Amino acid sequence: MKHLPLLATLISVFFTPYIVAAQSFAAISASDGFAESNSLAAADPSIPAAPEPSAGYDHYEVAPSASWHQIPFSRIGVGADVSPLGIGIKGAIVLNHEFDARLMGNLLSIHTGNFKVEGFGVNANFHFDSAAAALDFYPWGSVFRVSPGLLFVNGNQVTVSTAIDPGTSFTLNGQTYYSAKANPATGAVPLSGTGILGLHNHVPAPSITAGFGKFIPRSNRHWSFPSEFGVAFTGSPTANVNVSGWACTDPNYQHCSDVGDPTNSVAIAFNHSLQAQLTKWRKDLGEVTIYPLFSYSVMYSFNIR
Repeated sequence: MKHLPLLATLISVFFTPYIVAAQSFAAISASDGFAESNSLAAADPSIPAAPEPSAGYDHYEVAPSASWHQIPFSRIGVGADVSPLGIGIKGAIVLNHEFDARLMGNLLSIHTGNFKVEGFGVNANFHFDSAAAALDFYPWGSVFRVSPGLLFVNGNQVTVSTAIDPGTSFTLNGQTYYSAKANPATGAVPLSGTGILGLHNHVPAPSITAGFGKFIPRSNRHWSFPSEFGVAFTGSPTANVNVSGWACTDPNYQHCSDVGDPTNSVAIAFNHSLQAQLTKWRKDLGEVTIYPLFSYSVMYSFNIR
């Protein structure tokens, strides 16, 4: 009995190579048998084929439901927003995984109606109409966006008309004037005027914006809510003023003239002061050469092919 451990060790050392060889041969035979059974099944349909091994295979009975890639020009989005350009509508189309193209239009008109400010009857009209295009770039397919663009239609302007009550004083370039009182004998009428502030010095105007959220989601989602902020390089606003009626240099209406009379000293002084004041206003406006852009859009996207 004392020799049994030694005997077991010798048997293990002697037969281990043969056991390993037998296992390898069985595995090879099983593989060959699998291939042979499939070959026989192909030749004779009555013989069932061996099932495919599951290890090492990614087999899907149904394709994944979400797709994160659209082929070019396969999906479009439409939407709307409110911005400093007015009420906007926009459309976008997929170019590739990182780029979209976008076309936008804006329109808005606001009439304030007549109101009085210290003897000035004012009626203001804010008119906005524009059209623009942009290329949306999403670096590395992220939700962050950089969008160079072009504002190729720009009719944005503010028009103000005013009627100045008789006797109302105002200052132009440091000189005080008074609106004349109506006088049928002389033909005098109170002053009135129209001013136009143009916000479209440069057309077309380049723009650059950035934001978060995709106008067209890279998935099967339909709704998105992208934000945007940036500027359009519209150039400095323009200012023009037209005045008609009679102006006086004293509150007693002793020295008055039709501002359209090129020979009267009061009219000459008035128009000189008006042009000098306009020059100052235009210089101040010249410091502003960009137009702010910011919006929060609501978009709906769908496939077109």
